[in-house]
Amino acid sequence: MKTVFVTVGTTCFEDLVVTVTSDEAVKALIDRGYTDMILQVGRGSVVPDSESCPGLRVEVFRFKDSIAEDMRHADLVISHAGAGSCLEALGANKALLVVVNDKLMDNHQLELAKQLQSDSHLIYCTCSTLPQTLKEMDLSALTSYMPGQPQNFANFLDKAIGLV
Repeated sequence: MKTVFVTVGTTCFEDLVVTVTSDEAVKALIDRGYTDMILQVGRGSVVPDSESCPGLRVEVFRFKDSIAEDMRHADLVISHAGAGSCLEALGANKALLVVVNDKLMDNHQLELAKQLQSDSHLIYCTCSTLPQTLKEMDLSALTSYMPGQPQNFANFLDKAIGLV
């Protein structure tokens, strides 16, 4: 059993939900050996079911008090680019694919994703490139993010969004 956990956080990011459950993305996941998808859909109105992803066992929920256990059991985390979700996945030492919402104005999420990818902690893409990224990504090239240094992350985040 190989599990992918997808999270949109507390936001509404329907493009990610639609794209990750598309035929092309599902095929790419199955080709990589994934058997299960746990999908946190937040406030979105798109709520896929098992029939949307033939070949994968699908569990869908909106919110939980904590997604730590879902992350802990995942082999791959696909997340929106929110700092909290990124930090939680990296802190759990999970392979992380971040999908940047390119429809956001003043997109500090893109800056965060670019920096963490350049440091080899994650791979990032947009919804339009997600299926291709799933086919081509090399998760073995990722390096662990050193947890226990929240001030370093906070300093980086301040710099990325232009506070310093």
